[in-house]
Amino acid sequence: MCGIVGYVGYQDVSTVLLDGLKRLEYRGYDSAGIAVLNNNIIEVRRSKGKLNNLEEMVKVQPVPGNIGLGHTRWATHGRPSEENAHPHRDCKNEIIVVHNGIVENYLSLKDELQLRGHVFASETDTEVFAHLIEEELDRQKTEKESLYEAVRLALKRVRGTYALGVLSTKFPGQIIAARNDSPLIVGLGENEYFIASDVPAILNHTRDVIFLDNGEMAVLNQEGVKITTLEAVEKEKAVVKITWSATQAEKADYKHFMLKEIFEQPTAIEDTMRTRLGEDNIHLEEMELSLDQLKTIEKVTIIACGTSWHAGLVGKFIIEELVRIPVEVDIASEFRYRSPIISDKTLTIAISQSGETADTLAGIRQAKANGSKVISICNVLGSSIPRESDGTIYTHAGPEIGVASTKAFTSQLTALYLFTIYLGRARDTIGVERAKDLISELRRLPHLVGEILKKEDANLKKLAHGFSHYKDFLYLGRGINYPIALEGALKLKEISYIHAEGYPAGEMKHGPIALIDEDMPVVTIAVRSKTYEKILGNIEEVKARDGIVITLATEGDAEVTKKADHIIYLPDTMEIFSSLLTIIPLQLLAYYIADRKGCDVDQPRNLAKSVTVE
Repeated sequence: MCGIVGYVGYQDVSTVLLDGLKRLEYRGYDSAGIAVLNNNIIEVRRSKGKLNNLEEMVKVQPVPGNIGLGHTRWATHGRPSEENAHPHRDCKNEIIVVHNGIVENYLSLKDELQLRGHVFASETDTEVFAHLIEEELDRQKTEKESLYEAVRLALKRVRGTYALGVLSTKFPGQIIAARNDSPLIVGLGENEYFIASDVPAILNHTRDVIFLDNGEMAVLNQEGVKITTLEAVEKEKAVVKITWSATQAEKADYKHFMLKEIFEQPTAIEDTMRTRLGEDNIHLEEMELSLDQLKTIEKVTIIACGTSWHAGLVGKFIIEELVRIPVEVDIASEFRYRSPIISDKTLTIAISQSGETADTLAGIRQAKANGSKVISICNVLGSSIPRESDGTIYTHAGPEIGVASTKAFTSQLTALYLFTIYLGRARDTIGVERAKDLISELRRLPHLVGEILKKEDANLKKLAHGFSHYKDFLYLGRGINYPIALEGALKLKEISYIHAEGYPAGEMKHGPIALIDEDMPVVTIAVRSKTYEKILGNIEEVKARDGIVITLATEGDAEVTKKADHIIYLPDTMEIFSSLLTIIPLQLLAYYIADRKGCDVDQPRNLAKSVTVE
């Protein structure tokens, strides 16, 4: 949640900050602000709403300088407003702070600070940092003044999560950064240095980054970067070369990032499989668990949130079918607060696009504390969840800017297919010939996804225009496509604000059927499968109650034409891989409905891309 950019160097800092914030606006867009330090004076510009409001303000009131901090906000404490926008200041207007995360003890800290005469100008938890640092500087003897030390000691008094950037007029060439359970990177240029909460913010300037770990701080000036622990122990950190290009994070000729990312899925799926497919086995170089360890597993637990949880539900179907081992799928925010039965015979799989999802990160720590080995499926190199896992399958979707996940989801499914075959071969539940068949079909999937996008795009756009005025939708699926019904409904509600429910089709008669009438479109997934005849029966039940049926069907299926009102045909594939195809038209349907309604597709209200707070 929220986006941070910081810069010290020789360029015009406001240009660098605004460009970086533009690339991070998917992380928060309630308000935005920048602070620039020049001639020992800090100039602040803040505005409520989208980033373009701040850009217009800076055009009218320029802020020259070569060092500064910027922030785009997704509100946690305090309503979206100019006074609650970052950056925040101390009482003397000498210290500037930007912050992602939540200060859990901010109320008690605020009370203490106010009793000592501090005056607060906002409703945010972030502002306590500025006042705490102010106090620590006041305690220092003049000859030993150190912004680094003041920040370090202030952090000792804070309980919670933070990615932090700090400036002070007393230390005009210096940025202090710190991280605890909220992502923060340091970018290394030539005589210029950056901090950011995500890679796209600085890709126009450098691809060399350092990922800060929890409990680490950084001191940046024009001479370089120093990394320490919160205990002031200096550390050597590896520099990671980012392989994404800056243009990968641009819209190209697409109206929205989401549409671009939907059409990037054939490439994202292929890139996730690239170099990993053998003739009869899967190669996972990042897997640090040995084959002997995989053979001792008695249960798999998958933890994830949102769209990644839906991917995990598909994973349950495929692992149980092909590997014959029991799988539990938990929403991470529930997993971390119950008492799950986990042991050293359990394998925990954590799925997260960003690798920073707070609940999932807490879940893997709980699993490891109970002896479980953890592997992760993640899209962001060097992020927290992979670093705390015993093995990682990186998806290669590239940066996903649209808040509603699309290509990250299909890349996660691809990674789950790869891992399932890998695990099945390790445990001898998938033989050589079966593996060859599965891998051969996997190779076809990027092409089949491309065919759906090519053939059905115009059809779905037209269909969406006819359905954009409805207020409620029901999505029905069975077996491996039940999670796709959930994901299809989630996509629609996320970006169009239409109420939508996903259900296992067999449950329709246990409640949802009461809602069906001529004002309730029902989207059914009726591709060829072992439950095909059952889903046709569900379609009949909908039609008997005047429901409108949109159905996904396999090419050449004549039977379904007699029952559904609108049909989207998909190429035939093995049932176990069908989820990778059925989700594509549901993404497009949601996108075109939302676009028809005039919704802000890439930045839906109240949502942020990376949920790094509880």
